[in-house]
Amino acid sequence: MDRRAKELVAAGERGISFAAGEPDFPTPNVAVEAAVRACHDPMAHHYSPAAGLPELRSAVAKKTNRDSGLDVGAPNVLITSGTKQAVAHAFTIILDPGDEVLIPAPYWVTFPQVVALAGGAPVPVATDETTNFKLSVADLERHLTPRTKALLFVSPSNPTGAVYRREQMVQIGQWAAEHNLWVVCDEIYDHFTYDGAEFNSLPALVPELRSRAICLNGVAKAYAMTGWRVGWMVAAEEVISAGINLQSHVCGNISNVSQLAAVAALEAGLGPVETMRETFATRRGLIADRLSALPGFECVPPEGAFYVFPSVRGVVGRNVGGHVVQGSQDLANLILDRAQVAVVPGDAFGAPGYLRFSYALGEAELEEGLSRLERLLG
Repeated sequence: MDRRAKELVAAGERGISFAAGEPDFPTPNVAVEAAVRACHDPMAHHYSPAAGLPELRSAVAKKTNRDSGLDVGAPNVLITSGTKQAVAHAFTIILDPGDEVLIPAPYWVTFPQVVALAGGAPVPVATDETTNFKLSVADLERHLTPRTKALLFVSPSNPTGAVYRREQMVQIGQWAAEHNLWVVCDEIYDHFTYDGAEFNSLPALVPELRSRAICLNGVAKAYAMTGWRVGWMVAAEEVISAGINLQSHVCGNISNVSQLAAVAALEAGLGPVETMRETFATRRGLIADRLSALPGFECVPPEGAFYVFPSVRGVVGRNVGGHVVQGSQDLANLILDRAQVAVVPGDAFGAPGYLRFSYALGEAELEEGLSRLERLLG
């Protein structure tokens, strides 16, 4: 959908995209300047350790200690080509053919695919707006089988913006520990929470999970560095050792220039991150209020990340400008065709009947895109 919106712009139309999951902020100057220096440094022109540059592994360990409350060191860190590669590595390491992975739905589109690519069986565990898109131990228990190997846990969530409370996480973590499950924790949106919601790391709250927990993160979202492709996994040393062996055959080392830029970003502190979070908080209130007012939309205000995920089931079957809406995919196509606004249908996230809107776009575009929706659907 984002690609189609960009094609409209290239054709001279004013396409607006709520589809892209990346900040509209520039990468912090300190990271860019570090990359420039790296380009001129012959030491950065050669192969480096498959596990990642030692200085970046140390910086990630310090960041994890500070933000996640986990006592880890550089040997607990593997640097990857973006967090997506960390996701793929994690499931390749822990899964045997036929192993089942519990995946809260709605889910990020890549999760079930990488489980399947690793030979596992993705098992969606459905949630909806009645629980603010949060699952319970009872939900998990209903999907537990003798083949269940792992739980994927995401907070804050893409696409829903759900953030779990500490007590909810403790219950889920203890349940996973009791059943000797692996837990893969996607923590990429750790710095983006609102209205009193707080990020917590599951193995920090439930220490008995630590030997079987893999935490995934990167600089893409918090530091507006999606194109630099630097992510990581944090886990027990034996897991990291397996990951290093795997990565040495998959891609070798990650770009040294990008790694050195990431070191600079992490060591510079959280000033740019907090500026971005404050901006997203303002946009969040605007888009949630405006979408909630549209006929047929039901919008739970997100507690984290930078997405809203309204139900549009009240629009299905409705006549919009001579077109009877057949579902969320059909509605997304109609919005793009009639209003030149790109959104992502919930079908992609295992949740038909919803649309995902990213509010990581400029205020002028945000206002204009919402106005177009109101003219089309109001």
